[in-house]
Amino acid sequence: MHVTEARSAASESLAFALKEREHCLSDREWRHRLHGYGYDVRQTADGRVLTLLATGATLGRLDLP
Repeated sequence: MHVTEARSAASESLAFALKEREHCLSDREWRHRLHGYGYDVRQTADGRVLTLLATGATLGRLDLP
């Protein structure tokens, strides 16, 4: 996989996570839904980031309103 493909996949994952947030009533429900898809939301010093559950790899920062 090329670097640009990896960035594109990460961007798609971030967009998916933010779209899922629109369908949820709470952060807890949102995190639960994301876990079902293999993602996790972690709080860091830089804010919330989306990670993969299986590897813990960071996909990117979630900019929530």
